[in-house]
Amino acid sequence: MSPISIQPVIMAGGSGTRLWPLSRAQYPKQFLILYGNRSLFQQAAMRMVGLEASDIRVGVPHVVGNEEHRFLVLDQLRELQIPIGPTLLEPAGRNTAPAMTLAALNATEDGSDPVLVVTPADQTVTDEAAFTAALQQAVRVAAAGAFVILGVKPDRPETGFGYIHCAAAARDGSALPVSQFVEKPDLPTAQRYLADGSYYWNSGMFVVRASVWLKALAHFRPDIADATRAAWAAKTLDASFIRPGKAEFGTVPSESVDYAVIEKCPGSTDFDIRMVPLAAGWSDLGAWDAVWQVSGKDAQGNASVGDALVHDSKNTLVHATSRLVSVVGLSDVVVVETPDAVLVTDRSRCQDVKHIVGDLKGSGRTEHTLHRQVHRPWGWYDSICAGPRFQVKRIMVKPGASLSLQMHHHRAEHWVVVSGTAEVTNGEQVILLTENQSTYIPLGQVHRLSNPGKVPLEIIEVQSGSYLGEDDIVRYEDTYGRTK
Repeated sequence: MSPISIQPVIMAGGSGTRLWPLSRAQYPKQFLILYGNRSLFQQAAMRMVGLEASDIRVGVPHVVGNEEHRFLVLDQLRELQIPIGPTLLEPAGRNTAPAMTLAALNATEDGSDPVLVVTPADQTVTDEAAFTAALQQAVRVAAAGAFVILGVKPDRPETGFGYIHCAAAARDGSALPVSQFVEKPDLPTAQRYLADGSYYWNSGMFVVRASVWLKALAHFRPDIADATRAAWAAKTLDASFIRPGKAEFGTVPSESVDYAVIEKCPGSTDFDIRMVPLAAGWSDLGAWDAVWQVSGKDAQGNASVGDALVHDSKNTLVHATSRLVSVVGLSDVVVVETPDAVLVTDRSRCQDVKHIVGDLKGSGRTEHTLHRQVHRPWGWYDSICAGPRFQVKRIMVKPGASLSLQMHHHRAEHWVVVSGTAEVTNGEQVILLTENQSTYIPLGQVHRLSNPGKVPLEIIEVQSGSYLGEDDIVRYEDTYGRTK
């Protein structure tokens, strides 16, 4: 008997607004290290690779994400030194049903019909062996034609998750038949679900043959199926990136996998939906309270990250990234510090952090989008200081990488090499600079910064001019295909 072919699919398009200020639109929570020593996205990728068994053959993980994060995906997969599959770039956010459909269309393009193992990129588990066993069990059930979802036995009356109701015993001992999906409940309802014992948290992990998913979507939501197929037919390829047609994808209705299909499956004679219980220390780390729950704690229940001093406090989380943070006499509080923002909230109100992000958007501020240190495919820059007509940045360029050949209409720049070797294109001149050497880029001059060495290059850049915005860049050439 031939092994079951599975196609891991990692959904990496979330924004993680409830983990602000650490999670931001251009560097969201799935790419952060919040538990362990790898990012949540990297943990998800490694868990998928670990599903191999004598009867299960694992394909190269495919990622569904968005344009803004495409280089973060590649960089973090390269760090793991695992094979890198295609990254499907959504031209616009349309929720998980269209994203999963793109993955299914890609997986079946060669005529095969693998079992899709679809996982969000922003979850964590503490028991890898139990996770692997549950997913392998789900794969075997899905290979026979069922739609399988992973459910987590609740240990508290959680109001932030949807629930799965499994009233009956398993028909064949392999998975529980699902009788109903229910929405995020209020607290009294969540307490009743916990006491009942037949309700599970919906983990958001789905296991299903690609053909079964496409058939179910066409049955329940043909509008999504047809529009996504049209966008797929208009796709373009760019190295490892696959871009569905932008105009066509813009017409795809926005809907989740849950609403579009799985909530309609119980009771259907056409689709068999099952649930495999997952007892692996699962958490979606959806808010700072969840981060506190999975973190190591002292005898008073305090968890801390970074340079933190905690005195006479209990059940408190302190996350410091750039300076000493001290707390005294606090209980059930979360304090998160970044170079440009600080959050202080009661642990019971962590779900409401998303309202702060909404307020930032509404007022036109940028702290919900960018960190002070901004990651780019070539490295990063840190805006150290700014004032009228000047700005100072610290810039790191990876070995072998280069910025675009560019020009600015409104600013001049001074570059001072701090470490490494810089190859500088300055008009018609190309020069090499080493530590403590500098150069001046006049306003309007075409220029480029490259790192020809084998160690990271760091420089200090001093900008001066009438306008210093990041959109004052005219690109002539770019290694990474960027136009803006």
